[in-house]
Amino acid sequence: MSGDLVPGRLRWMALAVVAAVVAVGALRQNPNTALAAAGAVFAVLGSAFLVYDRRPQLLFAAVATAGIAVEGNGLSNDLGWFAVCVIAGWCVVVVSRRDGLIYWAAVMLLFAAEWLWVRPDPGWAAWLAGSTLIILCGLLIGHEISLVAQLRAAQAGLAEQARMAERNRIARELHDVLGHTLTVSLLHVQSARLAVEHDPADAARSLAEAERLGRECLAEVRTTVGLLRQDADGGRARGSGADGIAPMPGIAGLPALVERFRSAGADVSFTVAGDTAGLPATTGLAVYRILQEALTNAARHAPGAPTEVRLAVGAGAVTLTADSRAEPGTGTGLGVISMRERAESLGGSCAAGPGGHGWLVRATLPIGASLRAPSSQAQSSKAAP
Repeated sequence: MSGDLVPGRLRWMALAVVAAVVAVGALRQNPNTALAAAGAVFAVLGSAFLVYDRRPQLLFAAVATAGIAVEGNGLSNDLGWFAVCVIAGWCVVVVSRRDGLIYWAAVMLLFAAEWLWVRPDPGWAAWLAGSTLIILCGLLIGHEISLVAQLRAAQAGLAEQARMAERNRIARELHDVLGHTLTVSLLHVQSARLAVEHDPADAARSLAEAERLGRECLAEVRTTVGLLRQDADGGRARGSGADGIAPMPGIAGLPALVERFRSAGADVSFTVAGDTAGLPATTGLAVYRILQEALTNAARHAPGAPTEVRLAVGAGAVTLTADSRAEPGTGTGLGVISMRERAESLGGSCAAGPGGHGWLVRATLPIGASLRAPSSQAQSSKAAP
């Protein structure tokens, strides 16, 4: 236990105990008042330097013990010897285990010398046993303090990891929402710019759609940020929905997502194989966000190139592929990382790179074993060029 962590009150208490027992011993046992007073002063001063972390601490412990020995006058029934036990406990708990054991060995020699050569008295056995017991208790206390410090450090590390994970999650949500909406909005604005002269009505429709997407984006950002807020009665996040949380997108929103890109002029085909009704909400959100990012990247880096999207629900996994007929690139930006992190957070995988007809995104997410998808059932939808 570091001396810096010892409260000032505990220091005062230890010093007060030493001073009290030494004073009582000096007044009651030692006939030489001057010598007893001098020993008591050295004991208190040495203890004061010890408990306030003056270096070298073992030297001040030895000075205090020498003062106690002078005050004790070789009498085993002197109460001042209890201060030796206090100093021993302080050394092993606060200073260090090594210094505490060194001090204990020196005290054993002192008590043995007092017993065998100065004034033979079986009472010294009690101080030998008492000092040893104090050292053992101090070692146990020091071990527990060390364990508590390690536990607190581990808790702090876990809390920091949780904060980092939450920041990454929010960053992914905001990146996906903002990147998707801005990309599609720019496609509509571009269409409006090209159509403003020869087809004002079409330009107005494109601008209205861009405005609508902007409002949707604002609502989703508010929902995402609102997940960070909690009220005082159960931790429910504040939101705009009836139950306090606006619903997050999922599997049911995939057709609307694809149609949003189609309305902006993107050539996207969408095929679903299997029953999506039993997919968990977390899986649905991950699939939605991965497809959102894949279509956003396709529209941004390969405008006009057709993209084939296929969602297949199997017995133990759901697989999403987005195959864009675009020239393979080398980008590994935040979007690719975000897709991979989303898949890995659910125990799945996601890879994006050259493949298929050009650039292929393939994500596989595990689902519950109880979900069974009929392989013969398929739904298909394809955009007109």
